[in-house]
Amino acid sequence: MKLWGRMLWTLLSRPRGRRGGTRGLAFSSWQPHLPLAGELSATRMPVQYILGEWDFRGLNLKMTPPVFIPRPETEELVEWVLEEVAQRPHVVGTQIGPLILEVGCGSGAISLSLLNQLPESQVIAVDKEEAAISLTYDNAQRLQLQDRIRIISLDVTLDGSWTHLLPWAPLDLIISNPPYVFHEDMEQLAPEIRSYEDPVALDGGEDGLDIITSILTLAPRLLKDSGSIFLEVDPRHPELVGTWLQSRPDLYLHLMAVRKDLCGRPRFLHVQKSGP
Repeated sequence: MKLWGRMLWTLLSRPRGRRGGTRGLAFSSWQPHLPLAGELSATRMPVQYILGEWDFRGLNLKMTPPVFIPRPETEELVEWVLEEVAQRPHVVGTQIGPLILEVGCGSGAISLSLLNQLPESQVIAVDKEEAAISLTYDNAQRLQLQDRIRIISLDVTLDGSWTHLLPWAPLDLIISNPPYVFHEDMEQLAPEIRSYEDPVALDGGEDGLDIITSILTLAPRLLKDSGSIFLEVDPRHPELVGTWLQSRPDLYLHLMAVRKDLCGRPRFLHVQKSGP
């Protein structure tokens, strides 16, 4: 048996830990499936898809290809949002908690983590891919959070798409881990990413800003004054986004802060609305 096959075998047969597992199934119960696991690993299928589930901030989420697999960096984005919300007593202290829009919900990892940590919050989660819409719905049901989330099929790059979100405005927060890979970098991604994950969830266009600028353009129409946008981006984007915002004073958006990820790369942006 190949080494990876043995490693996967061990992973599948042990009790579930922080990053996914098998809900304590006995080792012997997995024996008939060993050839399948070996075959899947040989094709470089991501382990999240092989297991069919994965943990994100302590929540066990269903995972199915080709929906984007949440990365550890995105847990840091959620943590930053929670820190900022905790500093806003006028939001968390009210009967109705923050109203949050997530653009590009994928598996629902971000939205459901926020709902889990902010029991008075409500989320509108949008994605243009039906596979993502379906998986977010499944995970909301799985975690019994379906009553506080609206899941909508929507492409924010289309003209006028923001009008579909007006019934929920004004919003407190917009959060997104959008497609931000520079198009020329797509071919450099690992084979398992290129083969199994939806390229639409990765490719951000020529400069990686296609979806980011769409979010920033629709945000002022939906946010409260002093409402915030939190984004995960490529390390090259903070400077590019800052320059782009300066060229669009009509949006009344300002880059408030840049936060580095655990590897020291500028990875997260906080943009705030101030004005009409």
